[in-house]
Amino acid sequence: MKAFPLQSLLDLSQTRMDDAARKLGQLLASEQEVEKTLSLLEQYREEYEARFRQAAQTGLTREEWGNYQSFLGRLDEAVSQQRVLVEASKQRTVDGQKEWLDKRNRVKAFDALSQRHKANEAHSEAKTEQRAQDEHAAKSYRHDGR
Repeated sequence: MKAFPLQSLLDLSQTRMDDAARKLGQLLASEQEVEKTLSLLEQYREEYEARFRQAAQTGLTREEWGNYQSFLGRLDEAVSQQRVLVEASKQRTVDGQKEWLDKRNRVKAFDALSQRHKANEAHSEAKTEQRAQDEHAAKSYRHDGR
C-alpha cells in the first residue's frame, strides 16, 4: 500500500490544532482569572460603600467624607479598568476559538483525503488480488483441463 502523500501535512496540521487547543485552554483560564478579579473588586467596592453609608449615618468629618469619596473613586476606576481587561480577555478567547476551529477543520480536510486515499489503495489491492486469483484459477483450469 502506498503511503498517503500528504501525511506530513496531516501530521503538521494535527500538531498545530493541538497547539491551538492548548492556547485556547490558557486563554479560558486567563479569562476566568480576570473575571474573578473583577468580581472581587466589585464585591469589595460594594462592601466599602456600605461602610461609607453606615459611617455617614453616624456622622463624618469633611476629611473622612473626602477620604471615603476619594477611595470609592479609585475603586470605581479599578473596576472600570478590570472590565476593560475582561472584555479584552473575552475577545482573545473568541479569537482563540476561531483559530482552533480553523485548525480542526484543516485536520478534518486532510483526514478525509487520507481516508479516501486508504480506501482507494484498499480497492486497488483488492482488484490486484482478485486478478491474481483469477489468473491462478485460469492456469489451474487450463492445467487440469489438459
